[in-house]
This record gives sequence, C-alpha cells and structure tokens, in this order.
Amino acid sequence: MKIIAVGRNYSAHAEELNNEVPEEPVIFLKPDTALLREDRDFYYPKFSKEIHYEVEIVLRVCKEGKHIAKKFSSNYYDAIGLGIDFTARDLQAKLKEKGLPWELAKSFDHSAVISPFIPKKEIENLQDLSFSLLKNRALVQEGNTKDMIFDFAALITHISKYITLRKGDLIYTGTPSGVGPVQIGDVLEGFIQKRKMFTCHVK
Repeated sequence: MKIIAVGRNYSAHAEELNNEVPEEPVIFLKPDTALLREDRDFYYPKFSKEIHYEVEIVLRVCKEGKHIAKKFSSNYYDAIGLGIDFTARDLQAKLKEKGLPWELAKSFDHSAVISPFIPKKEIENLQDLSFSLLKNRALVQEGNTKDMIFDFAALITHISKYITLRKGDLIYTGTPSGVGPVQIGDVLEGFIQKRKMFTCHVK
C-alpha cells in the first residue's frame, strides 16, 4: 500500500503559510512506515525542533484504478478515516529555500497518524463533513469537506492520471487552517463530526 497526500487543499491553510492557492492538486507521497495506528504514541524526532500537526480526512481505496473518470470516482473508495500529517516545518523550510524536494519533512517514520475507518455508506453527506482537532482539550483545527478546493472526485481523477490506485492505498486529502506546533507532553484528539477517531500522545 501507499500513502498519497494532498497539500494546500484549503485556501485558508495555503494563505496561512504564505503559499499560493494551487490551480491543480499538490501531491506528495509518504511510505507505509509513516503510519501510526491504534492510538500509539508519537515520539518527537531528534532531527527537528518544529513538528506541526495537520489534521486531514483520509480516503481508503477499495479497488485498483487508473485514469478514473469523475463520475466513477466514488466507486474507488469505501471508507473514511481521520489522520494527522505531521510535518517537520523547520526542515521543510530549509529544503524549500534550496529548491529541493521536501519529502524528508513529510515522510519520516510515524508521521501519518491514522484512525479506524467509517464505512462510506454510514456517512450522510461526504461533501459536508465536519472534522476537528483538539490539542490538550483546546480546539486548534476545524474543517469541513465543503471547503476543499479539490473535492474527493477531483482528487481521485487527478491522482489516477499519474499513479495507479490500488486496494488499501490511503489518500490524505489536505488540512484546513490552524496548523501549529506540538511539544512533548501534548495530547491530540481527532474528531469526525462529534465522533472521536483517535488520541495521540506526544512523547
């Protein structure tokens, strides 16, 4: 399986980092070693002093597809989860300044928290789905899929033009505004609507 992630998919988030709002999806990959499952602790890596949280809705791909038309895109994912795309912001800034790829800032071990999944059929409206992140019980991020620049269908169509989707792949669909740093001792809790999806302790 592979993790396909989307950057800058909410206008307010792009603006808060002084990035241009993209005209097409910004795509990057994370390895399977990035996954952090089952509410396991996140250990702060030694190579960074500025790890940021980014909460995201995650799609679980259910069958193989290439060059998928928008009208068929909903057939290629069967469940929705919630995740965190941890980012080493200081490392990312250094790499971007040099014009280098910034995968190291995004793809390090355990940088992709993932929750259990909710079957798609149990969600009333995928285009109006709220989600949020609490840090130490304080609300730090709040988003809704209706505010995405590129919706699920657009993402699947765009990604599948370049990368074959396979059963078990995960698509992290982008984060809303409100990203910020974590410190050792922080507790992160993610919610889809009012349903708690994960707890992550930073060690």
